[in-house]
Amino acid sequence: MTTPFEYAEQHASRFEEELCDWLRIPSVSADDAHRDDVRRAAVWVAQQFEQLGLQVEQIETPGHPIVLAEWLGAPGAPTALVYGHYDVQPPDPLDLWQTPPFEPTRRDGNIYARGATDDKGQAFTHIKSVEAWLRTENRLPINVRFLIEGEEEIGSEHLFAYIADHRDRLRSDVAVISDTSQFAPGVPAITYGLRGICYYELRLQGPSQDLHSGSFGGAITNPANVLATMLAALVDDHGRIQVPGFYDDVEPPTDEERRQLAALPFDQSAFFSEVGVDGGTGEEGYTTLERRWIRPSYDVNGLWGGYQGQGAKTVLPSKAGAKFSFRLVPRQNPAKITAALRKMLESICPPGIRMQLIDFHGAPGVVVPLDSPFISAAATAIEKGFGRRPVFIREGGSIPVVSVFHEELGLDTLLLGWGQSDDNMHAPNEKFSLADFHRGILASAHLWEELRRLGTSG
Repeated sequence: MTTPFEYAEQHASRFEEELCDWLRIPSVSADDAHRDDVRRAAVWVAQQFEQLGLQVEQIETPGHPIVLAEWLGAPGAPTALVYGHYDVQPPDPLDLWQTPPFEPTRRDGNIYARGATDDKGQAFTHIKSVEAWLRTENRLPINVRFLIEGEEEIGSEHLFAYIADHRDRLRSDVAVISDTSQFAPGVPAITYGLRGICYYELRLQGPSQDLHSGSFGGAITNPANVLATMLAALVDDHGRIQVPGFYDDVEPPTDEERRQLAALPFDQSAFFSEVGVDGGTGEEGYTTLERRWIRPSYDVNGLWGGYQGQGAKTVLPSKAGAKFSFRLVPRQNPAKITAALRKMLESICPPGIRMQLIDFHGAPGVVVPLDSPFISAAATAIEKGFGRRPVFIREGGSIPVVSVFHEELGLDTLLLGWGQSDDNMHAPNEKFSLADFHRGILASAHLWEELRRLGTSG
């Protein structure tokens, strides 16, 4: 009799082809021109679940659909809530892609396409592991509920509202998300902590129109000059963020956590080399991994203002603006930080400038206890799927739904990333290792069995 694990290996080529079909759909949620494509991606994944015999509901929202699929045929067994997203980032700049972003291409053992690792490829591993169980055993070891959305890349507003309104419907024992990375090639990882985020746009308006910098410079406040000053004021020369009260709720890392991070096989020179730099800076007194994972940070994400064309134009611009963000650690409150930031910027905004601060979204950081039995079950499953015990890491990025699952549903989340740090998430030439795609399916299939061993659901 074929086991689920043998089935996954026997059908590996078909799984890849099906993933390519999904990747061909340009489901860019941020672009209204792709609205129909986003819906098409939702229908595609809903049909995958229907073919497996799951109970499927396509939930309409004012934005993009949510796909809810359930197999609840194991009374008394634990229930896992598997989250993923079918929307993707815009592919720009297109000229930097070696092959078109929505024409999946196999190259050097990877599959290249927008969404390959973020998050279609990783989410698909759990769908295929469920198929492997159902096609061989006609049942799953535990109950599984999938929640696949189409707005992760634009803030998940309608998903969060749905979760808050349907707590009883979504009642589960643990959440499972694969939207992160391994620590390194051949070194699988469980991510037990995520930083949160606050994201803003700052708009400065000066004169009613662009002016001649010779005739007006020195007398009229220049929005671009002010923008540079205001952004620079948010951090000091030691890498410390200067918003009043910013560090009030930050817990310093424990000595034990710092020892664990220091013991990881991290090659700092290789890390810098991979992104094309000869070194880095950050908050003084902390290592590179600590700065990335367990300390807050501040980054300017975009800048504009004034003349951008070829050659010189002596203009004093009427407007200037920037997008910037803070990465937060657990216990920091996004609303509290936003209020303090607004007050600070207003206090340093000079005469002649009208300031607008737009708060796009915020989410707190989260940490999952390492002594959780779910963590232990996941570690065993990953070892069986990847052939190596995972290390435990934290991640500098944010997955806001993790904190929503904790706050609204009381769930801890298993962050089981199958990707690699060089998969070019959000960048040209996004990729996903095909070997890791298949290992992820095996690890997922083992996970359902390991979670069953934990006993009946409460």
